[in-house]
Parts: sequence; structure tokens; C-alpha cells
Amino acid sequence: MSAKRVERKQRGAAKGRRIGLFGGTFDPIHLGHLAVARAAKRRFQLDRVCFIPVGHAPHKPASDLPPFEHRFAMVALACAGYRDFEASLAESGRNGDGPRVCYSVDTVRLFREEFNQPGDHLYFILGADSFLDLRAWKDYDTLLDLCDFIVASRPGFRTDALRQVIPPQLLASASAALPQPRSIALLHSTVFLLDSVESRVSATEVRRRLERGRSIRGLVPPRVEEYIIKQALYR
Repeated sequence: MSAKRVERKQRGAAKGRRIGLFGGTFDPIHLGHLAVARAAKRRFQLDRVCFIPVGHAPHKPASDLPPFEHRFAMVALACAGYRDFEASLAESGRNGDGPRVCYSVDTVRLFREEFNQPGDHLYFILGADSFLDLRAWKDYDTLLDLCDFIVASRPGFRTDALRQVIPPQLLASASAALPQPRSIALLHSTVFLLDSVESRVSATEVRRRLERGRSIRGLVPPRVEEYIIKQALYR
């Protein structure tokens, strides 16, 4: 490694790394997911966005999902066009088959072990619907303490709806200054509302179109569309 590259690496470590963790079934990944990641990266100046397809989702039988290797391959193809986006195997389990249920609280702990230098900062990216279901998640109160949250929604969504699912004992005092507008200060973290994403693409719509033999062009990245067709997924 050249002296200049070493110097740049040391400078980056000194100021800390801002990492977005974007988990989901990605069944399949689509342009809406990428729009959220781009908006989050821009607003929060993220150095990297890690897309983390789940192995076995706690809320869905494994038989309802395509095999992990297909969903991971589609995520990797979608990320290939973005320098700071990457597909993560964090929830792949043994042999890439995700033999155990993966919980977000454990995944965040895993990333905290990797990004543990002074100044490192983790942001958990998810949609508003998922956040509103937060109380059904394993150790959700612990999870809220481990990192900041970026909650993506369409314009017009109110932060009050997010506040209602947060245990009152985790909220900062009413006099605490908010880090940004459209945010909720917690004792050890912050929940940010990202309401600038206009995309209305959904994985459900993509799957429905494929089941009916209709085109999904413009809903998923071209490489993902090609992969789905070649692998005859969702037929």
C-alpha cells in the first residue's frame, strides 16, 4: 500500500466511519430500496451502506422466501453500480443458508464489533411500516440503544407516529435539543425521519407482476431483472 493510501486510511479512521445498515428480506431488491439508500447516504453523509439480506426472517416462514443465495445475488448485482453500497453476508448463517432466525439486535451488535473505533457511527435504515411494528422485535428497547435509526417514509408522514411506539423511559427529556428537524432524541440514540423518498415501488408489486408474466422493467435494476428472468424466480 502506498504512503498516500495509508495516510488517507489513517485520516478516515481518525474521523470515524458513518455506516448505514439496511436490512430486509429483499424479495426482491428494487429501485425503491436504492432510492432510500441514496437519500440516506446523501442526508447523513454515510461512508458506506451495507445491504443485509436476512437468512431466515423471524416474521416469515423460510419456505415463503427464495433461497438466500438468490436474494443475496440480486442485492450484490444491485449494489454493483454504486461505489459505497455493498451486499453483506452478516445474516447468511452457515453455508450461506441462514439456518437460524436472525434478529436485528444481534446483527447490530455484530457490526458494532467491527466498527468500534473512536468516531464510528452506525445508522439502522428501515421503512416506517417496519418501525411502527418495532415492539414485536426481539429486545427492541436494547436495539434502540445500540445505534441511530433512519426511518424512510413518503412526504407527509409525522414523527409523532414514530414516537408512540418508543417506550417513554427511552426518550430524552423534553428540554433536550434535537440533532435535526424531524427527529426524536432518545437517551442514547436518535430516530431520524427521512421523508424525502418519493418512490412507490414495492416488492409485492414486483412479485405480482412476475407471477402474471408482466414486465418489471423500471421497477428493479436491469441486472436484477436479468437475473430474475434467467433463474425463473417468482414464476
